Amino acid sequence: MKLTPATEKFILHWGEMGWRWGINRAVAQVHALLMLSPKPIPADEIAETLNVARSNVSTSIKELQGWGLIRVVHIFGDRREHFETLKDVWEMFLIIMRERKKRELDPTLAALRECEASVASKDENAAYTLQRLKELTEFLELAASWADKGQALSPTAAKRLFQAGDKVFRLIG
Repeated sequence: MKLTPATEKFILHWGEMGWRWGINRAVAQVHALLMLSPKPIPADEIAETLNVARSNVSTSIKELQGWGLIRVVHIFGDRREHFETLKDVWEMFLIIMRERKKRELDPTLAALRECEASVASKDENAAYTLQRLKELTEFLELAASWADKGQALSPTAAKRLFQAGDKVFRLIG
């Protein structure tokens, strides 16, 4: 697959953003390539296009499949597996939100609750520590609640919610 300057720029940028969000750069670049590809691509072509090792592509594909962001497609007459990403960016957003909640928010909430329960009352800073932990827990519980509600939305409803955001911000002030 031949990359245009625009696709190359996007793939590099998506890889950089993925790295900043804690995602392996190669994983993000494979995802970016699949997002911009009009047809499913086999792993060897992904490796060649991105100029990365085939093993790196395999690892990236497994991670993206684990997130539910790509799927295998079989092409008639070709024994290789081809891969494509979800076409609906809102569906992709909801999946990423679900996975980040599961991998980041839920364990953090569990750790905060554990920390709250273990604050020693004889510690001179116990009241302050407990108050801060409770504030963090309350904030993350609210964020997790919003994430749960967001995950229940269809991609169309999620888009409508975001489009209504300006009205909500004006209403709240």
